[in-house]
Amino acid sequence: MADSRFFTVAGPFTLAELAKIAGATPAGTVDLDARYTDVAPLDHAARDQVSFLDNRKYFTAFLASQAGVCIVAPAMVDKAPAGMALLVAADPYRAYARVAQAFYPAATVEPWRAPTAWIDPDARIGEPCRIEPGAVIGARAEIGPGCVIGANAVIGEGVVIGAGSRIGAHVSLSHALVGRGVTIQPGARIGQDGFGFAMGPEGCLKVPQLGRVIIGDAVEIGANTTIARGAGPDTVIGDGCMIDNLVQIGHNVHLGRGCVIVAQVGISGSTHFGDFVAAGGQAGITGHLHIGSGARLAAQAGVMRDVAPGETVGGAPAVPMAEWLRASAMIGRMARRKPG
Repeated sequence: MADSRFFTVAGPFTLAELAKIAGATPAGTVDLDARYTDVAPLDHAARDQVSFLDNRKYFTAFLASQAGVCIVAPAMVDKAPAGMALLVAADPYRAYARVAQAFYPAATVEPWRAPTAWIDPDARIGEPCRIEPGAVIGARAEIGPGCVIGANAVIGEGVVIGAGSRIGAHVSLSHALVGRGVTIQPGARIGQDGFGFAMGPEGCLKVPQLGRVIIGDAVEIGANTTIARGAGPDTVIGDGCMIDNLVQIGHNVHLGRGCVIVAQVGISGSTHFGDFVAAGGQAGITGHLHIGSGARLAAQAGVMRDVAPGETVGGAPAVPMAEWLRASAMIGRMARRKPG
């Protein structure tokens, strides 16, 4: 059970209600009126709690679990321990996500303006909003209704934030237009100067960065991530992108819809991602590339060329995944070979 000091659980829910929420089908003869009070991992769940199995690595934990109900794929129905009710879904993890959201819905916004927040008279704040201590909101900024501005966050002049967005503590936002339902975790820096210089024998000459950061709807940006504003064209983050902590996105980068960018990825300036690209942790992408829709970049990949739509690459420099795996296996065999 989640710590009640930090999380408030809803429910309970009947099995019939959970099946509807999850978009899953009860397996066999089960009590649809049975009530469940919480979600929990397989190895901690009790008889009145809900768990899920999505990865075969946890099959042993599944067999020993005391969960009252488990969300599983069809192939697992005949393998469940006795007494466990099952909800069957093609994608158990997504089904579980819906159930967990039902037990732990997003907190409602409690309207408040802290006395220590500073709000420019020319800023426009929708209602209801929560402005926490030490927040600074600059002139001509526009904050939509239902937003939360965290403690010591700085919202620069002219920034626009759409309805229902949550800006974490110590975030700084400038030169940015933010969509609806966006979450920006603490410490993120968005809209600062891009890294633009004209190099020469007299030294580096700063190139003014005259673009913006455009963030679509339902985007999440992780803690301490940085997104530079464009140099002339804008930096664009498409609808539904999920960006992890400690990511660096350079000026003029364009992410399509639904991209997933994992921790410590660095994307150099003017690179364009299509829709639903996934970049694994610590991948590095050089500038002015085109990464096609649906492409996958393995963790620590060093991407120095365009990647075709749907292609999976790995290694440094990045090559098609099958080629990288063959090369890695060959190097391993060579290293094990005895000399002489």
